[in-house]
Amino acid sequence: MENTETQVSLDFALECNYISVEIYNRLIEKSEEVGRLLNHMVENPENYKPRS
Repeated sequence: MENTETQVSLDFALECNYISVEIYNRLIEKSEEVGRLLNHMVENPENYKPRS
């Protein structure tokens, strides 16, 4: 959910001309990457358990 909120904030920043399209695209790309990584962690928690 927080990642979606970040993307909404980026949309707002772009529409208000606080950031350029180039910066927006770069940050959205990073946000989507983080989302994919988090989704992988949720779907594969066994890969992220501490090793004993």
